[in-house]
Amino acid sequence: MKTVVVSGASGYIGQSLVRALEPNGVDVRTIGRGGTSDAIWSDEQGVADVLSGADLLINLAGRSVSCRYNKRNADEIFSSRVETTALLGRALARTPQPPSLWANASTGTIYRDARDRPMDEKSGELGKGFSVSVARAWEHELFSAPTPVRKVALRMSIVLGAGGGAINPFVNLARTGFGGRMGDGRQMFSWVHISDVVRSIIHIYEHPEISGPVNIASPYPVTNTDMMRMVRAKLGRQYGFPTPGWMLEFGARIIRTEAELVTKSRWVSPGVLADSGFQYQFPTLESALEQIAQETPRGLLPVTLG
Repeated sequence: MKTVVVSGASGYIGQSLVRALEPNGVDVRTIGRGGTSDAIWSDEQGVADVLSGADLLINLAGRSVSCRYNKRNADEIFSSRVETTALLGRALARTPQPPSLWANASTGTIYRDARDRPMDEKSGELGKGFSVSVARAWEHELFSAPTPVRKVALRMSIVLGAGGGAINPFVNLARTGFGGRMGDGRQMFSWVHISDVVRSIIHIYEHPEISGPVNIASPYPVTNTDMMRMVRAKLGRQYGFPTPGWMLEFGARIIRTEAELVTKSRWVSPGVLADSGFQYQFPTLESALEQIAQETPRGLLPVTLG
C-alpha cells in the first residue's frame, strides 16, 4: 500500500488513520470541503484525479449524529453521507486507475434493537427508523455505484479512544457522579477501540477475498450497566447514580441530542473479521479503558453538543 485517499480526514477516525499511515511512508491524499484538502467535493473531476493511481479509498465523510433529529439536521445527516458516497462512485467510474478497494463508512446501528442474540453480517436483521434508513441508503449508494472496484461497508460500532470518539460523555458522567446504568442498563453496548478500527481497515485491504458489509466491533460487547461500571472504575468514581429513561430523554433535549444513542441495544458480532483471522489489539473493554485512562487528563473533558 503506497497511496491512500481519505475523505472525512478531519474527523476523529480520519485523523487517527492519517497518523497511523503517514509514518509508515504512505502517501495520504484527502478529499474535503476545502482548506488543505487535495480535492474538494464541488470539483468532481478533481476528486477523480486524486483517486487515480491510489491503492485504497476510505470514505468517512458524514455529519455527526450527536444532535436532535429535526428536519434540518436529519437532512444534513442524510445528504452528508449519501451524496458524498454517490459522488465518489461517479468519480471512480471516470478514474483511469481506480483503487483496488473502496472502504466506505457505515454503522452497526443498521441492525435492529437486539437483546436476544448478536447480529452478524450473515444473519443480522436490519432495523427500522431514521438511523437505519440513513444507513441503508448510505450502503445502497456504495454497492450500486457503477464502478468495478472491490467495495466494503464498514459497519462500525461505537468507537472509543483517548482524545475523542464517544468516550468523553461517559467519562464526564462518571466524574460528576452520574455514571450509573442508563435506562434499564440491559441494552448491549457494542464498541471498538480506535486502534482496531485502523488495523481492521488495513486487514481488509490485505485480504482481497473480503467484500460487502463488515462489522467493525470488538468480539466482547457488554451491557450498559457493565460498561458504566468499568468506566467508573478506570476513569471516574466508585459509585454513580443511575439515569432512568425519562431523565435520558429530558437530558438529551437539553444537550440537543437523541436518547437513542445510549438506549438502543447494539449487539454487533464481527463475523467476517473473525473468520478472516483478524487479531485485536484491544479485544476487551477493560483493556481498552486501561489504555484510554493512561492518556486521558483529569477533570471534565470536551464534548461537542449537537
